[in-house]
Amino acid sequence: MNLINMEKITKSFTDYKLFDNASFSLQEGEKVGVIGINGTGKTTLLKMMAGLEEPDEGTITTANHAVIRYLPQHPEFAPEMSCLDCVLAGNVTEENRWTIESDAKAMMTRLGIRDFSQPAGQLSGGQRKRLALISALLAPADILLLDEPTNHLDNEMADWLEDYLKKWKGALVMVTHDRYFLDSVTSRIAEIDKGAIYSYQSNYSGFLELKTQREEMEDASERKRQSILRVELEWIRRGARARSTKQKAHIQRFEELRDRQAPVRDSSVELGSISSRMGRTTVELISVCKSYGEKKLIDDFSYIFLKGDRVGFIGPNGCGKTTLMKIIAGLLPPDSGQVVVGQTVKMGYYAQEIASRKQQADVSGGQSVDAFRGQSTDAPGAMTDLSYMDPKQRVIDYVKDTAEYIQTTDGVLSASAMLERFLFPPDKQYSPIGKLSGGEKKRLNLLRVLASSPNFLLLDEPTNNLDIATLTILEDYLDRFEGIVVTVSHDRYFLDRTMKRIFAFEEGGRLRQYEGGYTDYAARKAAEEEEKESQEEKRGSCGKPDIPAAEKGQRVRGPQKLKFSYKEQKDYETIETDMAALEERISTLEQDIEASASDFVKLNQLMAEKAELEAALEEKMERWMYLEELAAKIAEQGKG
Repeated sequence: MNLINMEKITKSFTDYKLFDNASFSLQEGEKVGVIGINGTGKTTLLKMMAGLEEPDEGTITTANHAVIRYLPQHPEFAPEMSCLDCVLAGNVTEENRWTIESDAKAMMTRLGIRDFSQPAGQLSGGQRKRLALISALLAPADILLLDEPTNHLDNEMADWLEDYLKKWKGALVMVTHDRYFLDSVTSRIAEIDKGAIYSYQSNYSGFLELKTQREEMEDASERKRQSILRVELEWIRRGARARSTKQKAHIQRFEELRDRQAPVRDSSVELGSISSRMGRTTVELISVCKSYGEKKLIDDFSYIFLKGDRVGFIGPNGCGKTTLMKIIAGLLPPDSGQVVVGQTVKMGYYAQEIASRKQQADVSGGQSVDAFRGQSTDAPGAMTDLSYMDPKQRVIDYVKDTAEYIQTTDGVLSASAMLERFLFPPDKQYSPIGKLSGGEKKRLNLLRVLASSPNFLLLDEPTNNLDIATLTILEDYLDRFEGIVVTVSHDRYFLDRTMKRIFAFEEGGRLRQYEGGYTDYAARKAAEEEEKESQEEKRGSCGKPDIPAAEKGQRVRGPQKLKFSYKEQKDYETIETDMAALEERISTLEQDIEASASDFVKLNQLMAEKAELEAALEEKMERWMYLEELAAKIAEQGKG
């Protein structure tokens, strides 16, 4: 049954046309993921379905009986309302009050909100988003419209929501950039592209293949059109022999082919590695502790960031991940312990939220960003405050505040040229920032951070509000980035794709280290839980003979199957080539050192470079030994 039908929709925002004669329909029980680059109209599409906005042209028909629940991207509540009242508003009747209130409290606890009486005005943006999500899920509905439901959810919460929506019997339309989530939940992908809506009957993995096929067909049609045009143009040039109706029709066909628009491909975000050189000393955390009141967030954490490190911090909301990032960046002082920053370290901090001037003053107590380190912005580890956006400032001026000319792998680019690479055409470059969508603001902020040429990147929830195209290019950029990358993220795909080491926040502010990406961490945790359950069962048996699990009616779990993670597979394929290149470079340096024995300054430089390369080679050798051992175990497992 057709629940929503949108026909020939046209919708403009200021001077920009979001939809041009586009159509979309939603059938009963369908689960649709809406994707597209930031600013194409994903949120507007959901608002039109919810009846909150009207199209400029076209019709929207909704089934009479259909009950729609909508989760906005940035929900707002009356500041004086309690958390529980916010959730129950619009959901409670005298008949269902007891049941609904009980379900609401259970969901709130599940999503990390335990003070039911706390006023909404005291909540963070992420907490308000979770309240709005609970409110949308609480009451019965035929259609759920969810705008970025996974933002501000930690991994356990996202797993719970994923399972909830997979079991959901009604129709679902959601905007999300979480690729694992799209793969698991959706049965159809709707892509918004240059004013049109394309539907693909598949999850995200299938969409990638189907989109490639569509573009190949469009390219083939364009090649055929160009071939026919050449023939027709030759006929026109020869001139018509007589003004017959047939020849007029021939000319009309030529003109129709000539005027038909060729397929337009999106330009992609292009990022050249623009990091500045880093010396031998990087960043070292020594016995760092941080508490708020009686809650200990970070307890005695020490770590030395190595060159080329890729470190991800994960944990439940409120555990202290962003606090740790701010301590590393010098935005917050630790209660005890020390942060040592090398002379050549240049940090770039991509903040989770775009801050207002008042919020910045609240964080730093009115001091400058670098005041906690007692340093100027030219000091080691100094970083510029890049999180603030003045809505009245022009887009191009925001970038020029950091650099008018930006050094990239392709040479020096102007701020305007770099903005074009980041999908900001000239007309948008001179618009005020306030006219940008939330995702466009995040993309612009990312450009400004990278334009500062950092060699130590701090990325706090970089996947929130960034479109999939930008995320893919960011991941490719991080592959080539020569500096250190530290991230806080709940995006499992992003962590698997980019990180080599995970630190998980545990009870009491302790951090535990795991090698590999998120999938490796999850497998290790699952194995530990299984081992713990097994030991508890043995202790509980009190010497009684073991009863097979199958006889107890329990699910029998097989041994964990070994396999390469995405990152391990990629390293395994390239590591020998990398080692050979390092060995060749060291050999060349040794020859240069012999030839420069009389040049003391150059000799020191060459010796220092050789020491760095030897350290890198040693690290590669250790990684190679680990991968070879794992490959052998996997091969042995396959034989078994």
